[in-house]
Amino acid sequence: MRVKVMYFARYRELLGIDAERLEGEFSVLDDVRQALVAKGGQYAVLAEQNLMCARNEELCRLDEPLAEGDDVAFFPPVTGG
Repeated sequence: MRVKVMYFARYRELLGIDAERLEGEFSVLDDVRQALVAKGGQYAVLAEQNLMCARNEELCRLDEPLAEGDDVAFFPPVTGG
């Protein structure tokens, strides 16, 4: 399965990229996250417990099912005031 992975805010800054295509055996969004964390290096930031994610521009949880061609986004928690 192929997905497009996008990074926002601090994650984009740490990884030095805003998006990439990833191919693998993914059934849920957390499979993508785990594959990225396994790359090591700066990708370890995606192991944070408070990470937020979206599938096709909709906020979701890490157990969200995926389909071929989905857009996946990871971003740190947003705070406001």
